[in-house]
Amino acid sequence: MSSSDPRAESGPTRLERAATAGGARIAVLTIEYPPLNLFDKALMEAVAADIEQLSTEPPRALLVRAEGTVVSGGVDVRIFDGRTPDEGAELWRNLFTRIIGPLEALPCPVIFAAHALTLTAAFEIALACDIVLAAPEARFGLVETVVGLTPSMGGPQRLAERAGSGRARELVMTADLYSAATLADWGVVNAVHEDVDTAARALLERLANGPTRAHGATKEIIAAWRSGGVAHADSITPQVSGALFASGDMTGAVRSFLERGPGKATYTGE
Repeated sequence: MSSSDPRAESGPTRLERAATAGGARIAVLTIEYPPLNLFDKALMEAVAADIEQLSTEPPRALLVRAEGTVVSGGVDVRIFDGRTPDEGAELWRNLFTRIIGPLEALPCPVIFAAHALTLTAAFEIALACDIVLAAPEARFGLVETVVGLTPSMGGPQRLAERAGSGRARELVMTADLYSAATLADWGVVNAVHEDVDTAARALLERLANGPTRAHGATKEIIAAWRSGGVAHADSITPQVSGALFASGDMTGAVRSFLERGPGKATYTGE
């Protein structure tokens, strides 16, 4: 990975842009907010601002990660204190609108790497990513019941999508911590790696060097299934996939396959 436009800031997040050796644009969003990477107003605003920038100028692949002894110790409970029901609803609505929705809508693969304890908001953000990788020592939890809440950034429903509704109820209602191995067995974590950061960055480059528009089409078809089931996904697939026939990546890859065999095509994201 060669750096082309890194952006380092003194705030709670760091958004870095770079390019692979093949010239594919990538981005790494790092949470670095010592000591516990707690999601308070400042961190939420920083993540939302980074995602807005990514939405305006999408890379060909994105990695979301954290620095520190934990990925996140959860949410700073002080942001809940004294809110009315309407104010509570507005808080969650804002987080869906500015973080979860735009993150899922990015037209590129999004990887989340968890190297350690990953609680509440950070776990919910992970569940909004396409692929979740974890270190063996990582643990995950949605522990909002300790303050009389339920996870409200989409965690229960996205957990249910990956692991089933029974597992989602168990994880949320018990507020227990679950190992990376357990969540890999459940299908929540895609893979467990001893060196998760290296593995995540390797996957970031691999996906960025691939057919970006095809990856975007995959996300669009799966989003249709999530909202309307198989029949709805089937109904939009011909148009979504058909549009790929106009992409330079597909026409070039087909020609490469015919002339040189499989696995030799290069992609530009067009």
